[in-house]
Amino acid sequence: MERIPYVRKNSVLRRIKTMIDQLLNQHQENFKKAMEHFAHELSGVRTGRANPALLNTVMVESYGSKMPLEHVASVTASDAKTLTISPWDKSQMTAIEKGIQTANLGFNPSNDGNVIRITLPALNEERRKEMVKLVGQIAEKGKIGIRNAREAVHKEIKKAESDGKISKDELQVGQKKLQEVVDKYNGEIKQHAEAKEKEIMTV
Repeated sequence: MERIPYVRKNSVLRRIKTMIDQLLNQHQENFKKAMEHFAHELSGVRTGRANPALLNTVMVESYGSKMPLEHVASVTASDAKTLTISPWDKSQMTAIEKGIQTANLGFNPSNDGNVIRITLPALNEERRKEMVKLVGQIAEKGKIGIRNAREAVHKEIKKAESDGKISKDELQVGQKKLQEVVDKYNGEIKQHAEAKEKEIMTV
């Protein structure tokens, strides 16, 4: 490979950094969506404690359309084992209970006419290990999402090189810069997944 003089190399680095930053900004939404989807999936994994995020996937039939539970009620953790759902409209109690059951989360809701309560069953060792395995699967899907976002940027860098807009040396610098961004996101996924696994296994 041809060696790049120091001054020219700095110029190359600045130019490629600007181009890569522009491409990353253009595709930032793809990286953001991948991370948001990962966080949403991860929040729905049960741990030993009550967490309102466990009901993130619950959809409620309300006034002829389906909407997320959080749009029709407030959800709070009353204690370590109990979730309390307070509907904005008490007439939606039955629809909310049905939505929770339809979500197949393994919860058995009960209501007293004012609020709906869910008491989380205890997780045994086998179930905790299953949840840890699920976290691993969600993390892998998250990394695939980041990889797909990376490929979109990578194709544009390659196209710029094939169109003669950047040199092969600049292409390599751009690929390195892109990989640094991908490594950062993958590191965040790993960190959140490990924290979730620790939470699951804490009795």
